[in-house]
Amino acid sequence: MRVSVSWLREYVDLPADLPTGDLAQALADLGIGVESVVDLRENVAGQLVVGEVREIEELTGFKKPIRFCRVDVGDANGTGEPQEIVCGARNFAVGDRVVVILPGGVLPGGFAIGARKTYGHNSAGMICSAKELGLGDDHSGIIVLGPDVAAKPGDDARPVVGLDDVVVELEITPNRGYALSLRGLARELSHAFDVPLRDPALVPAPGGTPTSPYPVEVRDPVGCDRFTARLVRGVDPGAPTPSWMAQRLVTAGIRSISLPVDITNYVMLELGQPMHAFDADRIAGPLVVRRAEAGEKLTTLDGVNRVLTADDMVICDDTGPISLAAVMGGETSEVVAGTTTVLFEAAHWDPAMVGRTARRHTLFSEAAKRWERGVDPAVALVALERAVRLLTEYGGGTPSAEILDLDHVRPRTPISLPADLPTRRVGVEYPPARVVALLERVGCTVAQGADRLSEDPGAVGVASGAGTALSVTPPSWRPDLTDPADLVGEVVRLDGYDRVPSVLPTAPPGRGLTPRQRRRRAVARSLAERGYVEVLAPPNVSPELADQLGLPADDTRRSAVRLANPLAEEEPLLRTTLLGPLLGILKRNLGRGHRDLALYEIGAVFHPRPDAGSPPAMGVDRRPTDAEFAAADAVVPAQPVHVAAVLTGDLDPAGWWGGGRPAGWADAVESARDVLAAAGISDGRVEVRAAEYAPWHPGRCAELRVDGAVVGHAGELHPTVVAALELPRRTCALELDLDALPSTPVTPAPTVSGFPPALIDVALVLDASVPAEQVRRALEAGAGELLEDVRLFDVYAGAQLDAGRRSLAYKLTFRAPDRTLTVEEALAARDAAVAVVAERFGATLRGA
Repeated sequence: MRVSVSWLREYVDLPADLPTGDLAQALADLGIGVESVVDLRENVAGQLVVGEVREIEELTGFKKPIRFCRVDVGDANGTGEPQEIVCGARNFAVGDRVVVILPGGVLPGGFAIGARKTYGHNSAGMICSAKELGLGDDHSGIIVLGPDVAAKPGDDARPVVGLDDVVVELEITPNRGYALSLRGLARELSHAFDVPLRDPALVPAPGGTPTSPYPVEVRDPVGCDRFTARLVRGVDPGAPTPSWMAQRLVTAGIRSISLPVDITNYVMLELGQPMHAFDADRIAGPLVVRRAEAGEKLTTLDGVNRVLTADDMVICDDTGPISLAAVMGGETSEVVAGTTTVLFEAAHWDPAMVGRTARRHTLFSEAAKRWERGVDPAVALVALERAVRLLTEYGGGTPSAEILDLDHVRPRTPISLPADLPTRRVGVEYPPARVVALLERVGCTVAQGADRLSEDPGAVGVASGAGTALSVTPPSWRPDLTDPADLVGEVVRLDGYDRVPSVLPTAPPGRGLTPRQRRRRAVARSLAERGYVEVLAPPNVSPELADQLGLPADDTRRSAVRLANPLAEEEPLLRTTLLGPLLGILKRNLGRGHRDLALYEIGAVFHPRPDAGSPPAMGVDRRPTDAEFAAADAVVPAQPVHVAAVLTGDLDPAGWWGGGRPAGWADAVESARDVLAAAGISDGRVEVRAAEYAPWHPGRCAELRVDGAVVGHAGELHPTVVAALELPRRTCALELDLDALPSTPVTPAPTVSGFPPALIDVALVLDASVPAEQVRRALEAGAGELLEDVRLFDVYAGAQLDAGRRSLAYKLTFRAPDRTLTVEEALAARDAAVAVVAERFGATLRGA
């Protein structure tokens, strides 16, 4: 939020010589983030003057419209002759007064202005827009001064456009919605400098009348608990926005549109109450405030045709929705150039509803930003009166005597606060009288308990307030104050964070990484060493993902946790598998031109506990009991940690040395083996079997077991899944449940033999349906302790073998720890290994 200090001074008496650094520090001490404090007097160097356009010559033959202008700048240029300036803007005419910077001046950003020849004409200086002067973001046209501006050509333009002011840009946290207004900021600064506040919301405003200026029905008093409205008839449609108002709006970053619309924006900045102006002559029938019907459509003021859902609130007439309530109005009822009858609306909307609607439609308007942070429901009539007075003063017209006020706002519930709670929680002594005084400064109404509080706000002694209960009713503009902890925070904030000592706890001696942390790091390192790149995907997924992955109807992974307030409405579920988001990242990288990709992620998946019930209600006034913790944990979804990886393209790149090798299902299986090895699972405990498991190809899917229990799958993705997600053919993936792996035992140091190995190759012919992994295990079982390693190095199926048969060639490595093996010992071990394979699978030695 951007705001000028001169505007703030209308409501709070800041010191006249207040340094900008002290202002920023005061706001920061109050918990309001300060992005920047800019002294606009230093923004522009050189001569910045008012000019009057005398002549405009349209230049042709260029790619864009160009105008050659002669501008009267008085005696500012030293000659009294009109200044020749080339300009591309189209929003001014002869006779308009504009802002001109003359040669030698410097605009924000160090942009120096000089005299030069351009587009075939001499141009000395520049006619300026608000963005070029650093006053706002509007660069659609240059600044045209209104008729109410009393400035003649050659006068200094700085005070005219507000460059004699200081602008503060603030970052307002979500819990301080009241600070998104001049009223709220002035209140905070009155606390900081201990000066009086002139609250603009305390001006008298007429209440609702028995008759309504326009028929309105509110069907959802929860989504809209207050609705006020008033008509102004006979408005001059050509009345311009006064320059002082337009200047303040531009400084705040809001573009000036028309007088009625500008007034609603001005009142929103001043009081924090978003409003809307309807053209009453363009409304058909009575207004109805209700929830939208699913599928209804509305074209909002930004020109976007939006499809509504049942969670959206709308304002309707006989034609249907004409406004997306609290977010943005519709085109059919907006104020236009010929509007003469204006219906002002100031309502109070449910913040949660507004926040969901704004995110669903990606429409974060200034109004929605304030509504979802909380707006004062008591200020609606004041805002309505302020808007009506401004419109009748500058645009004429007659306000209706009738005022609508449908008020269903519930009164604030008092909060019980022990007077000594701030002292006990913070460790700084806050006498009870001091606590009361600070809360009343915030705007709270405090009813004291039975014990009499000391009259001295600086009185010392916690015991004097022990047992005293304060009944605190927060003000209407502070919806964030809901429990005692919030009130304690306000006491500490206003008393000064600098009074709270910074005491760091003594760090306990470290115990190193936990076994789970070591395993996770080892797995990540293993995949990185194989060329995989780690990514972090958001855990939110769409309901359509299960169908895209081809999950069966009875698959437990279809049962997902639905978020009550998701970041995106189209992704309301928490993932039950890492593959969905990971494949989405793969697709995004493919769309950026990458072709050879190996990605992995280690993260939690979420499995709901449908029969767990509801969590217990736990406050912040005390530490939950062990039973409450256990009851809450029983409801929280199970969150096992998985590792997943995806492969596509070439695993080995092509080059001058030859063609590359594409990644295949075997590479995914081998990577899964590496993960298990890095997790401390010995190869002898791992079993790989063929399986059918979505989303993998049924003929190219491996099931990985550890000690007989399934821990994951790896292989090539199913063609329908690849097509649904628009991925390359033969894309491969793996996913393992790291939490399902048994604990890593203490690994004894291996015995290293210094004797030479005996290397023997065997080629076994057997049925093609026998998995190679089972053959390897049979060889290990038959060879005995002398076998050090067995590796498959060739697979053959062709004309030299019978149909349905294939040859598997293994390299066997034999070694003894205490001697060099003889040929007879090595051959005997080989024969024993082959015999077991022959017994189990009917294998024969190829060539025998």
